[in-house]
Amino acid sequence: MAQSLARPALILGLLSCIGPFAIDMYLPAMPLIGADLGTTPQGMQSTITAYFAAFGLAQMVYGPWSDQVGRKVPLYAGIALFVLGTILCMTAASANGLIAGRVVQGLGAAALGVVPRAIVRDMLTGAEATRMMAAIMLVFSVSPMLAPLVGSALLLVTGWRGIFGALLVASVLSLAMLAFAQRETLSPVNRRPFNIGTLLRGCAELMRDRSFLLWTFIGAFGFGSFFIFLASASYVYQEGFGLTSTQFSLAFAVNAMAFIGATQMASRASLRFGVIPMLKWASVAFAVAACTTLALALAGYGNLWVCMVGLAASNACLGLIIPSTMVLALDEQGEKAGLASSLGGTLQMLTGGVMVVALGPWLGAQATPMVAGIAGAALVTMILTLMVAQGQAARTTA
Repeated sequence: MAQSLARPALILGLLSCIGPFAIDMYLPAMPLIGADLGTTPQGMQSTITAYFAAFGLAQMVYGPWSDQVGRKVPLYAGIALFVLGTILCMTAASANGLIAGRVVQGLGAAALGVVPRAIVRDMLTGAEATRMMAAIMLVFSVSPMLAPLVGSALLLVTGWRGIFGALLVASVLSLAMLAFAQRETLSPVNRRPFNIGTLLRGCAELMRDRSFLLWTFIGAFGFGSFFIFLASASYVYQEGFGLTSTQFSLAFAVNAMAFIGATQMASRASLRFGVIPMLKWASVAFAVAACTTLALALAGYGNLWVCMVGLAASNACLGLIIPSTMVLALDEQGEKAGLASSLGGTLQMLTGGVMVVALGPWLGAQATPMVAGIAGAALVTMILTLMVAQGQAARTTA
């Protein structure tokens, strides 16, 4: 990548990392936080659900707002909210206080997830934009591998509140980086007024678009399986399998590497085999991997290594499914692509949150409920994908 593009790619990638770090860095500490605040695993899972729900809903605001006032003002507001939420989390004296902090964090982090993509669109098009987005994703993809390890190290040195202290420092540094290193990319002549009526009509049209909804919910159930893993893995791996926080972080990184490695192959696989055939076989493989892991767990063989291998295989399949379904959901949206991206992200986050809440009473230190939830999500993903593939094949032969 040219030197002129490397600098903004690094800045935008680091800004985009703040939100994922807020999810992954405190995962190793979840059992300890729950014990300290006197809450159950289900209470701690609510902190993840609250974050994702707030993040998903706030996406609908930041995109149109940044089109109206420029990119930096919404980013400043998002970082300010994230700082406030992080302080609330760091000083929480109860589970409800922590949940409130996570809601505010999620509301702020949504800006860091949505606006950097708009900045790329402002600066570049075509191949250059693709290269910059790939570089941003490379920076972004480091977070799920490093964040739990950083969190477990801080847990040993500072206790769990130090994890949120580190997030506070990172958010303040990101504010300085935004102020002094990132220019405004949307000129006043290109700004568009925000119209709530237009927004609602656009959402209504998208909710009637069968193709958009199917591709969105294929990705949503795939995301939902990962949300189930995030909500319960720290308890399963640490309390169920007896891993330390550092060992859990390494086990978590295996799943992250499987997902990230597969995403890097998705574009080449779709070019070679076609997007629909690739998705069809990836969804079948996802269901087979998850259901095989569940069958072994039900038969009494659900040990650490079975779960790690089975879930890594499942996440590798997700690495093929999720990016491709995002592209296909937006493929026919034209001028509504930005709104479709925001609405699709909101629907996916909310679906994942609902799945975690529904399974919450059963999720804990035992691996079987977690694996069963993932297997159920995989089966729905496969069924929806095969429905779409069959419909497309019928239209092609008609």
